[in-house]
Order: sequence, then C-alpha cells, then structure tokens
Amino acid sequence: MKLSDILDQNRIEIRPMFKPGLDRRNTVLLDLSGKNDDLNKLKFENTSDLGDYIFGLMGQQQKLYAYGGYMENRTVYQRSELFGQQGQTARSVHLGIDVWTTAHTPVYLPLDGKVHSFQNNDQYGDYGPTIIMEHNWHNLRFYTLYGHLSAESIEAMEENLPMKAGSLLCHIGSAPVNGDWPPHLHFQLITDMMGKRGDFPGVCTPGESELWKQRCPDPIYFFENLKES
Repeated sequence: MKLSDILDQNRIEIRPMFKPGLDRRNTVLLDLSGKNDDLNKLKFENTSDLGDYIFGLMGQQQKLYAYGGYMENRTVYQRSELFGQQGQTARSVHLGIDVWTTAHTPVYLPLDGKVHSFQNNDQYGDYGPTIIMEHNWHNLRFYTLYGHLSAESIEAMEENLPMKAGSLLCHIGSAPVNGDWPPHLHFQLITDMMGKRGDFPGVCTPGESELWKQRCPDPIYFFENLKES
C-alpha cells in the first residue's frame, strides 16, 4: 500500500505540528510559483523583501500562518547558486511544503519516531539546521524532514533517539541561521533516504518532477484542516 493511502486511512492518529493547528481561518494559502505576478516586483536575493511580502499578506488578512509550495515551480530559487542557474539543469520544483510563521515558533512531532539524522546545512539558500525523523507506522517505514530550524534545535539531538507523537521537536529559525530565509518550516515526506543523512533534496528540476513526486508524496495529510472539502 502506498504511503499516501496509509496516511489518508489513519489521519486521525496524526498529531498537529503547530499550536494552534493550521486551518482555513488562521492560514493564508500562499502561491510562490512563477504564475504569481507579484513576485516579479521582488528582489529574491534580499531576504527581507521576500519576508515583507509573505508576512505582509499574513498581516493584511490577520493570519498566523502561510502555507503552500508542494510541487510548485518557483523562480525564487534563482537567489542561490545552490539550485543551479536558469536552464534545464536548474532545480525549481519544491518537493515539500512551507509553513511561514514567526521565528522561534515551536514545532511538535506528528507521529512516533526516532531521530534518523540531523545537521546544519549552512550554505546560502539551504535548509540551515535540519532534522530527519524515521517512522515505522502501520508496517511502513518512511521519513519526515524539518528544515530552516533554530541552531538550538539540533544542539541536544542524538541519532536513534526515540520520540513520541506530540512531543516538542524543534523551533523555527530566523535568518541568517536558517539558510537565510524568512522564518518558516520546510516539511517533507520521504519514502527512501537513498543513503543520505542530515540532508535530502527539497527541490528538483522540472524534468524530474514526476520521479521525485513518488519519493516525496504530498504532505497535506499532516494538515487535514487545510484540505479542500
């Protein structure tokens, strides 16, 4: 059975990652794809420019969070050479979701698991401090990645440390510690770590998007109250 089916059938067991949890009343559904003309006015290399846009929308609508990004083809990655230059080899399709909210906001573990690995991916535009959790749930092994964290989030981490659903996992980091992004959590589902530790691609090329979509399913099941009815 596919991971998405397991998550859908047992979604009642998934604990919220944020308190209060995200829903349609407190969350902006954010579009950072190339289809959003407002982004053409921004200087992506300027972290505060991007932050002012996102948090400005949240303020105008009086929301606690902004959410989105799964499989979005984003021009924002042009800000860093980490993702390659424009062209066929440039990575621009986002494989997880982003939850934009205030720096130092706590993030809670949605399912029982153990620490697979962690590290500070400290290149400009990268994840910054990152935690990857391993889950064995309903006879299926998979992984969840948490990126753009505070430095303190990984100071006391230990590999193979067991953690219970609902326990405090980490805190959202601020720029420049978090890879130099406006404060947010990058959350990603992974079916196969491919031998990697402490890091995993969060963006792919458009030509490889279908392959990576199988490796990194839609995390919407962890945000049930945002799903369209």
